[in-house]
Amino acid sequence: MQRRTLLGLGALAAGLAAAGAYGSWTLFGPSARPLLLSARDDTDGKHYAVGYHLDGRRAFATRVNERCHDVVPHPALPLALFVGRRPSTESYLIDTRDGNLLQTLHTPAGRHFNGHAVFHKGGQWLYSTENDTLEPGRGVIGVYRFDGSHLQRDGEHASHGVGPHQLLWMPDGETFVVANGGIRTEAESRIEMNLDAMEASLVLMRRDGSLVSKEYLADQQNSIRHLAVANDGTIVSGQQYMGDIDDRVPLLAIKRPGQPYQPFPLDELQRAAMNQYTASVAIHNELRLLAMTAPRGNRFYIWDLDSAALRLDAPLPDCAGVGAVTEGFVVSSGQGRCRLYDCRACRIATQALELPSGLWDNHLRLT
Repeated sequence: MQRRTLLGLGALAAGLAAAGAYGSWTLFGPSARPLLLSARDDTDGKHYAVGYHLDGRRAFATRVNERCHDVVPHPALPLALFVGRRPSTESYLIDTRDGNLLQTLHTPAGRHFNGHAVFHKGGQWLYSTENDTLEPGRGVIGVYRFDGSHLQRDGEHASHGVGPHQLLWMPDGETFVVANGGIRTEAESRIEMNLDAMEASLVLMRRDGSLVSKEYLADQQNSIRHLAVANDGTIVSGQQYMGDIDDRVPLLAIKRPGQPYQPFPLDELQRAAMNQYTASVAIHNELRLLAMTAPRGNRFYIWDLDSAALRLDAPLPDCAGVGAVTEGFVVSSGQGRCRLYDCRACRIATQALELPSGLWDNHLRLT
């Protein structure tokens, strides 16, 4: 770490301790036993923010008011924001050591969360995808400052598109890639209002809100939803097609450094099996692999990121979140067992994990 980063984290930790709100914090690094963070429901439909060790030990299960979607771990402190699922107006800051609910973060009037956010690498800023419900169709990136005890809204930027969903950092840590899904929704509703006039886009923008680039896919009703970014700057997006079920539309796209945004080559049998819907995508940088879940088709896929060769096409009921670990990928399920896919050998091996079965949401994070 650079000296400035270390000083910034030290000041942040000192601020937390001085505030007295979070007890005694310690900085932490990569763990040999990853903690899986995700949103999960129980059989009665109650919503939880959960953390589990991959050996099955539960770290916490904190009940929350609204269903969450993605999880955003802090880059240096043991906390994570569980982001409300569109059109939620709440997200939840959780102590990942014990599940203590530290803050319920509310959007201001006229805004709702779209399910995703990112912390800046310095730890003092958070950016979330939101909808402007007062001017429907205008996507917003909410800007929040971590003041040492709570997240406080500091402003917002335009997402340069409609219906922003996921955003991630590019390798420089100062540029966002934003998946503008192109779908307009009203306040407190998930009903799509503009399917005949969608405008999905892949946007690169700087942290100050300025636009770097904006690219489109060929099919107007192909909603760009979820993202993965490799350490060389390769961007992969997963789509959800809002048109006819029989239309042959590419559901995975890629933007390699210096190249245009274009479809990732898929076999037609693979594409058709996805039922026009993808959920989570993840990249394993060391193994140069790409993984994707297709829950409506009950399929999980792994490809070679560089050659696009298919490595795995496996049945997995309502497969949901996917994240990279040393061995390969961990995948959760809305109906079945969570699984580990070991990709280190030519033949990919699978192992059921001793985690609760079913009811997992579409995303997971491993810290």
